[in-house]
Amino acid sequence: MNSIEAEIDDYLDRYAATLTSFDAPAAADLWGRPGMILNDQQGAGVLESREAMVRGLEQSYPLYRELGLASVGYERLSHTPLSETIVLVRVRWLFYDEDGAQLTDSFASYIVRRGEEGLRAYVCVPEDDLEKLQALATEKGIDLFGGTP
Repeated sequence: MNSIEAEIDDYLDRYAATLTSFDAPAAADLWGRPGMILNDQQGAGVLESREAMVRGLEQSYPLYRELGLASVGYERLSHTPLSETIVLVRVRWLFYDEDGAQLTDSFASYIVRRGEEGLRAYVCVPEDDLEKLQALATEKGIDLFGGTP
């Protein structure tokens, strides 16, 4: 494993840990500003400040808890250097319940940049998170837009 691979894996380890612990401030600290989520369904969302990132993350936590999310892992599928400090990273996120059973997975690509603080994500392109989240919610009898029916 070369240096950038180790650096990316360290970044993803820390990001997965913030998701597992529902630590929105720590997760937001792993993002550069502004941060952008770009997807097919809703277009582009830009979060200009750390506070906006924290609020956005915190809004999703009650649903994740209701779905039974207890821990997050990942597989780094690929990485492509785009410049000396910018890398495109493709990840498969793995979501587990409290018994360690996999609830679902999700694929996403990130554009990360190495700065003084290390790697920070600036763009996320989720591939299938909405579809997978909807399927899990349906399986558990949860209405994504209104809680448990």
